[in-house]
Amino acid sequence: MRSTFRRSGLAAAFLLPSVLAAIAQTSPGTSLAAQFDSHLSAADQSAWMKLMASEPNQVGSPHDKANAEWLLARYKEWGWDAHIETFQVLYPTPVAEMLEMAATDDAPAFTATLQEPPIPGDTSATAKDYALPAYVAYQGDGDVTAPLIYVNYGMPDDYKRLAEMGVDVKGKIVIVRYGKGWRGLKPKLAQEHGAVGCLIYSDPADDGYAVNGVYPNGPMRPPGGIQRGSVTDMTLFPGDPLTPGIAATKNAKRLTRETSPAILKIPTLPISYADATVFLKTLTGQPVPSAWRGGLPITYRAGPGNRAVHLMVQSEWSLKPAYDVIAMLKGAQYPDQWVIRGNHFDGWVFGASDPLSGQVAQMDEARALGALVKSGWRPKRTIVYASWDAEEPALLGSTEWVEAHAAELQKKAVLYLNSDGNSRGFLGVGGSEDLRHFASQVADAIPDPQTKVSVGARARAAIRVEAAGPGAREAIKAQAKDAADPAKDLPIDPLGSGSDYSGFLQHLGIATLDIGYGGEGTSGGVYHSRYDTWEHHTRFVDPGLVYGKVLAQTAGRLVIGAADADLPLNTPDTFAAAVGEYLKEVKKLADDRRKAATERAVLLKAGVFALAADPTKSHADPEELKTVPDFDFAPLDTALVRLQASAAAYDTAVAAHGAALDAGKRRQLLALLQSIGQTLLVDQGLPFRDWYKNVITAPGRFTGYGAKTLPGVREAIEEDRFDDAVRYIGITAGALNAYSARLDQAVALLNG
Repeated sequence: MRSTFRRSGLAAAFLLPSVLAAIAQTSPGTSLAAQFDSHLSAADQSAWMKLMASEPNQVGSPHDKANAEWLLARYKEWGWDAHIETFQVLYPTPVAEMLEMAATDDAPAFTATLQEPPIPGDTSATAKDYALPAYVAYQGDGDVTAPLIYVNYGMPDDYKRLAEMGVDVKGKIVIVRYGKGWRGLKPKLAQEHGAVGCLIYSDPADDGYAVNGVYPNGPMRPPGGIQRGSVTDMTLFPGDPLTPGIAATKNAKRLTRETSPAILKIPTLPISYADATVFLKTLTGQPVPSAWRGGLPITYRAGPGNRAVHLMVQSEWSLKPAYDVIAMLKGAQYPDQWVIRGNHFDGWVFGASDPLSGQVAQMDEARALGALVKSGWRPKRTIVYASWDAEEPALLGSTEWVEAHAAELQKKAVLYLNSDGNSRGFLGVGGSEDLRHFASQVADAIPDPQTKVSVGARARAAIRVEAAGPGAREAIKAQAKDAADPAKDLPIDPLGSGSDYSGFLQHLGIATLDIGYGGEGTSGGVYHSRYDTWEHHTRFVDPGLVYGKVLAQTAGRLVIGAADADLPLNTPDTFAAAVGEYLKEVKKLADDRRKAATERAVLLKAGVFALAADPTKSHADPEELKTVPDFDFAPLDTALVRLQASAAAYDTAVAAHGAALDAGKRRQLLALLQSIGQTLLVDQGLPFRDWYKNVITAPGRFTGYGAKTLPGVREAIEEDRFDDAVRYIGITAGALNAYSARLDQAVALLNG
């Protein structure tokens, strides 16, 4: 599901002795690491990808089940204790679709092409199974005819701008381009503004010929390419939309399609930019702002159009099986402590880049770990490898497994390590802020195959170059300062959504890392299309799967390091530093919005918007902004000071006494830190979405995949919910104090 990403982060101070020992054991040149690497094969990864991506493998397809059974057989062959765990999830599939304009005196009838043409020599032309047509899961079936309105990326500010232009989408069908926000927000916001239907297309300015050559001559989306996807409201909760918070087992109590808040109500279809051109050409009205203009050879206008559009979608809404393949290597010393590694294997059509490039790397790791066990090595902790099904529709497979095993996972899970699609380029890491040092040490031990420096050094260089570019964000500039300092660790990002880590981190509070390579290979042009094939991936994304092998090396070292560490992986000072930065950002947000409201009020009172508007065009003044109060951040300030002190005391105590702990106290310390992330959960969850319980990071309500840090406070300020902001200042401070209290327990244990 996830596309190319950038990671960011904050500083760490030192390396715990136990983690140092675990990483040293698995650094290049040591026997265990050399043995592990000797079993990795980029050629085998390529062959596995070719097999798994040979037919469409969306949920419910024959090849999806065949891949699950193939994965199960491989895990068993390599010595793992493996099984398939099946869940029954709602997954709609298209029965009938129509998108057309009737003939007029001036123009012939037009019917959109809702399937991509095959490309000779590509899997898209040789596969035998049915390819899923243009479709987005969990849209609302319907049959509507209405005028068309162009709404740019369809984000909240776009609707505000339309209102200022005097354009109303109520009762209309909107056409919106992919980008700037998660796909599911586009029809959701259209629905909330009164639209009766939604069309989504990929503009060539974003992922087509304006960027590079189009497939098969280049990596980008051809004119007939279509981006499928899911539009369930995952900002409320991921997983099966009929069973929020509980596992979708056969006899689970379910909502109905009509009562599920995550399923949309208006018909929605994705279309190609070839077809979008025809519809956009019919729009009349004033030209749109310059930032709204894409790469098509037309004049972009808001509309409405001079021809009515007929949109019809009919789906089959039954439960489908999701096959999670779960494999275990039992730990020798701490069998009830689990290190979990996951990547999904279902795609929207063939899914070579997304997700199989990550899945075949994970399989390479599983084979290598199995070989190490056969040669005599035993991990201290139990290692669990999970090949998730049904991620693409709404993180279904992983979320249902997390909900089914929630109590056990909160008791046993030490780390969840995730990956998704992978490509040539730079290492990206996101996750729990107190794992930054652990991740950075591993990154510094992996050689980059193109430059021969470490992948950590190359990632630092990329951050610094981005920060030096024109218009660089302040956050990137701050990251670059850390990246330039060799005494500080590689920055990592907070996590939002878009892949299988959500249930672990944001619902259960389990320590999480999400890793992958990218930035040089190009998969975005065929993202979620029929052309995401083995042929495209091996030509344009990661030739020879060189970085597939590097991903396996990176994940393998993280898994072994976590499985064999004698002391906790956490460095709480990095978490404290991150929270300090997040709090600065939230305070600045409040100040900036307060200033903006004052300035807007002055301009409205002076009538300057009307005077500056073009008298020949429709115009409405922008809305008045609410006055932002002066928030009392003292509870958070106090909690941060305590957190910093507790983290420093823990760092000192573990450095002084950690290595000398007897077995009993070591187990107690490991137990205290294993579940420390759960102190950051609150029972009531976040406003409007109680499934998300982590008060430090969550996907944004209006960003989708993008992370919001201190979300209860930040989003309340952004959305003018000032009472909620005050309430969550206190709630978040309470969670931070609970984290500090856990550290204080650990310090008391360490100091004896």
